[in-house]
Amino acid sequence: MIRERVRPTVTGFLVLGIVFVLIVTAGVGFRRAVMAQDPLSVFLWVLLFVAAVIGARGVFVLDPNEGKVLQLFGAYRGTARTPGLRWANPFYTKKRVSLRIRNFESARLKVNDTDGNPIEIAAVVVWKVVDTAEAVFEVDDFENYVKVQSEAAVRNLATRYPYDAHLDDVLSLRGSTAEVAKDLKHEVQDRLSKAGVEVIEARLSHLAYASEIAAAMLRRQQAGAIIAARQKIVEGAVGMVDMALELLAKSQLVKLDEERKAAMVSNMLVVLCADREVQPVVNTGTLYQ
Repeated sequence: MIRERVRPTVTGFLVLGIVFVLIVTAGVGFRRAVMAQDPLSVFLWVLLFVAAVIGARGVFVLDPNEGKVLQLFGAYRGTARTPGLRWANPFYTKKRVSLRIRNFESARLKVNDTDGNPIEIAAVVVWKVVDTAEAVFEVDDFENYVKVQSEAAVRNLATRYPYDAHLDDVLSLRGSTAEVAKDLKHEVQDRLSKAGVEVIEARLSHLAYASEIAAAMLRRQQAGAIIAARQKIVEGAVGMVDMALELLAKSQLVKLDEERKAAMVSNMLVVLCADREVQPVVNTGTLYQ
């Protein structure tokens, strides 16, 4: 595996100054050699001019958060990382690699969760290149590699979690966003580490049931919400009835036998648990008639 190594470079302003002096000197010398009709001097001054021009080809500009991968006849020689006007061997080939932070948002993928329900899922991956040598030489196209492997990680993640959990201790895609995002980041990083890429953040950007089961699952969620609400209402109503009986017993406003307590509990539960307004009924008799 090829690892990145930083290649020191020379400031380009110094090299441009030297090249300018060499070109001017070669031009003056060439003129004098032609006037003196000295073929050897003419050849040497032309050779100096060509060398100066070739040397100027080694000057390049490096932006902040950018690297240049340097190769000499196919062999990796290092990566230039110092920003500014720089100079390196003019025979080096220089490949630009951005070190800036980038975003990738996957397409909406249709997969099955761990319960077999078809869902639509998408994710956003925030990443950057940290090793230019691995990014250039270990994979064919590291940007496409990030795209393909991120989508594969999202698909694999969706198969390990249910869309929604009905138990408190079970992780789900909808209810455990922090844990799912952490797991997704870890899996994407495992896949992209060999390409010299660091994953800064990974999170789900879209999550929904597939259209063919969306209506049925919506009714299921509504039914679950109604059941949960009813449980809370019943718990509250029982607590209020118990408190009312306890207060009546302490204040001794009225003495209730077991049958009257049962009737009172029944009436209060009807009032407190009804999903609509209760119509009052005036009892002109007694409980027993």
